[in-house]
Amino acid sequence: MAHTLNVNTAAVARRAALDSDAVHTARIELAACFQLAAQHGLEEGVCNHFSAVVPGHDDLFFVNPYGFAFSEVTASRLLVCDFDGNVIEGDGSPEATAFYIHAQLHRAMPRVKAAFHTHMPNATALCLLEGPPLLWLGQTALKFYGRTAVDEHYNGLALDTSEGDRIAAAMGDADILFLKNHGVMVAGASIAEAWDDLYYLERAAEVQLKAMQSNRPLKAVPHEIARRAYEQMRLGDKESARAHLDSGIRRLRDAGNRFET
Repeated sequence: MAHTLNVNTAAVARRAALDSDAVHTARIELAACFQLAAQHGLEEGVCNHFSAVVPGHDDLFFVNPYGFAFSEVTASRLLVCDFDGNVIEGDGSPEATAFYIHAQLHRAMPRVKAAFHTHMPNATALCLLEGPPLLWLGQTALKFYGRTAVDEHYNGLALDTSEGDRIAAAMGDADILFLKNHGVMVAGASIAEAWDDLYYLERAAEVQLKAMQSNRPLKAVPHEIARRAYEQMRLGDKESARAHLDSGIRRLRDAGNRFET
């Protein structure tokens, strides 16, 4: 069951400051991520959530409204919220766990400009296993070498700021947080980087699970090689992420998807 947060529009006067090219672009990019995630089966009902800091407003963030599947989220449907639970712009309210997780994460970690939380099936399956979730077996996984953290202490729904604070602390300096018995959180320095990591994390988890199902011994990549491959990937990761999201946006437009409305 999802829980909604009461809407408080007392800060409505700030809306005029949210009309800029950068804000408009961020809306379109984040809406595209919802549509692409839906196409790849990375959503779960109406209960998963993505957020992004509003450009030029470090105390505000975009988040999807409760009650809409990812495939229904468009640029205009995104909410703008502050860290105190006020809906500054948009119709509806965020799902309560979305607010408490994302507000506290962005408040505590200014480096995180986009935060994507899903129960996507393969990465979440790894969260249900004892021991380390992601193993360093294949090249795709090495994109995340040294960038992951694990929250071992599932604590129920995040319905207050203390649980959001706990999740932010568990993430620390990592970009990927595996929430045991729950799902994953991907934190990016940009919307494009968060999307790129989300997509490839699920792919890495998928091939790992396929390998595990073979019941044959798993062949790990040695530390020195894993570290070197990670460093090679990170050199062009930002540009590759930008190209990846741009490609997705072109494909959505070519298919007549109305995510920009």
